[in-house]
Parts: sequence; C-alpha cells; structure tokens
Amino acid sequence: MDFTSQHDRFREQREAMVSSQLAARGIWDRRVLEAMVRVPRHEFVPESLRRDAYEDRPLPIGEGQTISQPYIVAAMLERLALQSTDRVLEIGTGSGYVTALLALICAEVYSVERHMQLAAFAETALNRLEYRNFRIRVGDGRLGWLEYAPFDAILVSAATREMPPALFGQMREGGRMMVPVGPSSDQELQLIRRINGRPEVRILEGCRFVPLVEGPENSG
Repeated sequence: MDFTSQHDRFREQREAMVSSQLAARGIWDRRVLEAMVRVPRHEFVPESLRRDAYEDRPLPIGEGQTISQPYIVAAMLERLALQSTDRVLEIGTGSGYVTALLALICAEVYSVERHMQLAAFAETALNRLEYRNFRIRVGDGRLGWLEYAPFDAILVSAATREMPPALFGQMREGGRMMVPVGPSSDQELQLIRRINGRPEVRILEGCRFVPLVEGPENSG
C-alpha cells in the first residue's frame, strides 16, 4: 500500500518530521521511518488541528485522549523490534494513527479501544485509507484480546500502575510488550519480554501517558 500520492500536500511536512524529530534524535529503524513518512498523521487528528499534525507534540483527539508525540511513537515502535510477520496487539486505538503504522510494518494488528466514538473514528479513517490487516473492538484494554492470542508484540498506549497480567498471558514465548508504567507524576516506559514463561523487564525512559482505564466507556 502506498498512500503518499493522495497526501502530497503534507508530504514535505512528514519528511521534515521524520528527519528533524526522529532520525536526528537517534531513531534508525528503516521500516519505522518509512512508515512515518507514508502514514498521513493529519488524517488522524481533528480537522481544526491538521495544520499542527506534524509538530513535535501530542495533540488532543477528544474523549480526554491524545495522539502521542511523533518521537515517542517512533521510539516505542523501534524498541519493539517489529517484524513483518508479527501479530500485534495494540491497547488504546485512539484515533488510529499508531494502528496505521503497525499495519504497514506488521502482518496483523488487533486493537482495543475503550471509547466507542474514538474506535469508530479510527475504523473509518483506516478504511478510508485502505488499510485492511487490522481489527478494532471496544472493550477493556487490560484484558487484551484472548481470541487472537498469542501475540508476538503488544503495544500499550496508556499508563498502568503495573503490568496487566492478562496481557502478559497473551504474549507468545519470546514476545515483547511496550507499556508505560507508574502514576501520572512518575511514569516510565518498560520493555517486557516473555522468557521461559516469565517477564524480563527493561526500564527505558520517563514518559507521560493518559491512564489505562477499566472497562469500555459505557460499562456499568
């Protein structure tokens, strides 16, 4: 798939984003850089914010959620060491931007979103851009998506107090999970590998994400 011809108006901004915000700061994974040039980030933000879509900062997308800063997205994807054959679970679809990146890099993407309106927006945007290798459902992200487990990689785009055990249980042996852990004032990115059935945790860097909240928005 190649959508760049449809979005030439923003291509220079995407290339500048990748060059100055990502490559210049040490992101080297070619597949991640190419995906971030190709995916039209402006299609995944409110229309009123499209002019700001390629700036080096998060942007609000409604429901109290944000689309993350491009650099932190690229860093998380790179450190997951994604492969073209991977089946990936994403927790926190948001507007669908990271889902699109994963769909370009990996074979299958399964994404869980708590907010029904965001899930609908993401699915509409992804279908409009002709991505096909993804599924989205509304639900409690802490529970993962058991039907399609085990996963080669799991990307959690919201902060949790501790590693959700259900997600670890859905990782394939040798699989990787990227998850922000800690309270809002003191979060850290953790890369967790499943080695001999046990978690091997590597602490990467400080971060700030919205919290991973229990259940879908209309539950209870």
